[in-house]
Amino acid sequence: MNKGYQAVKHHFISAFEEIKKAKGNVDERVITTPQDARITANRRSVINFSSNNYLGLANHPRVKEAAIRFVQTHGFGLGSVRFICGTQDIHIRLEEEIAKFVGSEAAMLFSSCFDANGAVFDGLLSKNDAVISDGLNHASIIDGIRLCRAKKFIYKHLDMSDLEKKLIKVKDCKVKLIVTDAIFSMDGDITPLPQILQLAKDYEALVMLDEAHSTGVFGKTGRGIAEHFGALGKVDIITSTFGKALGGSNGGFIAARREIVNLLRVKARPYLFSNSVAPAIIGGTLAAIKILEDTPELAEKLHRNTKYFRKKMQDAGFKLLGDKESPICPVLLRNSKLATEIADELMKLGIYVIGFSFPVVPKDMARIRIQLSAAHSFDQIDQCVAAFTKIARQKGILSSTKF
Repeated sequence: MNKGYQAVKHHFISAFEEIKKAKGNVDERVITTPQDARITANRRSVINFSSNNYLGLANHPRVKEAAIRFVQTHGFGLGSVRFICGTQDIHIRLEEEIAKFVGSEAAMLFSSCFDANGAVFDGLLSKNDAVISDGLNHASIIDGIRLCRAKKFIYKHLDMSDLEKKLIKVKDCKVKLIVTDAIFSMDGDITPLPQILQLAKDYEALVMLDEAHSTGVFGKTGRGIAEHFGALGKVDIITSTFGKALGGSNGGFIAARREIVNLLRVKARPYLFSNSVAPAIIGGTLAAIKILEDTPELAEKLHRNTKYFRKKMQDAGFKLLGDKESPICPVLLRNSKLATEIADELMKLGIYVIGFSFPVVPKDMARIRIQLSAAHSFDQIDQCVAAFTKIARQKGILSSTKF
């Protein structure tokens, strides 16, 4: 071990131990089965309420068959970025399908939605421009904004009055970009898109919407919050992922006005310097989109499960965060260690959930986030509510009246 590392080794150890002390158990659980409503984790058979697998497509036979077929016809990987020798016909096909699906003029693929979000700001904005971001936007948006040279403003979470104040401040900037999550991943609430679009119109701003947790979940045909609010084709930039409702793999996209996509193809660093999305992911994602279009009852079942779970938990005395229609159902506990302890106790009772604490959520806002899936049965949901209730009472944090 070199002397340079010896001199700073203690710093890394103490930083880790400090986080571990605050959170409790930080070990990752090991899953030995495909992703589904029931999985085997740490050698236990458990019901999974922590996955982004909203429609239950992660282990769907048609998705797996398509992934295998595309490997057979187009290979395992490309060994290249898109502009050198990494663009196959299937990449163009998926981009066209995505653009059509979300009501945009064009689309481009990325290794993840994290990369897609990171690509937008430095690729489009200069020092003469401004970006205005919701205070609880995803880390990928925050990091992407940090990397660009534009003027940066944060508006209070979901506060349209504060957003308008920020828009007035930047009225003389050339490009004004409002950016928001569609569904906020840690809180389960929904952005007020109609009001944002109206403010953008009033102040000549662009709107960027991260639909990662709403693609496949919201809207009559699963096209996200834009469809939910009747705004397909009205959002300037949409980003989303293939890693949640659309099969749960890797990959993401930007769908936007054609001129924006054309510019990002030659300027966006995560696109220019990352390998092309693998054929297996292309095939599986195309199959997932087709299943979504052919099987609207999957989203309907997800919404029934969400309504059922939220009512059962509220009847038991728990207060859940988030919109009543959101399958992201956080139970706010505030204390980091308590969230981890309850998650560990639930694991022993056959319920897989995770406690979230700082820096994933703000300090003193620790929670357990439950995520519903179309793959869950009412019986599995009943087991989850019963286990939660039992442990909360044991911990003395649930009375017969209020949580």
